[in-house]
Amino acid sequence: MTRDEQRRRASRSDRSEERAVYIISVAAELAGVHPQTLRMYERRGLLSPKRTAGNTRRYSERDIQRIRTIQELTQREGVSLSGVRLFMAMREQLDEMERRTAELEQELRRRSASRSASTGGEIVPLRSVLTFRWEDARS
Repeated sequence: MTRDEQRRRASRSDRSEERAVYIISVAAELAGVHPQTLRMYERRGLLSPKRTAGNTRRYSERDIQRIRTIQELTQREGVSLSGVRLFMAMREQLDEMERRTAELEQELRRRSASRSASTGGEIVPLRSVLTFRWEDARS
């Protein structure tokens, strides 16, 4: 399987995870919580389900996974909802930084390959030629 095929497959998977299809009662049942808990999570800013034209909540697979994570943190780990909100925000920032790092590494590889092809050589780090006075005194 080529990288393009892998990216397309991952993109389709991401879209299916994002598709909001579950009503609140089904989402609550899938996550093992009461529908009122989902409403509270939304009020606290932990969840943002999509809304239909009639303003009905719709939850995606990603939302269900997020609910399970919230439950695990609060029930098993004893984290407060404020702590969960902070944890989730930091996790989203980390995911974004990892995504951006991967993009930059890919761009660096691409530029390095094109530079190597055009110059016929590789980029080699240059040892600093700067010396300090105290280094001269020891010589």
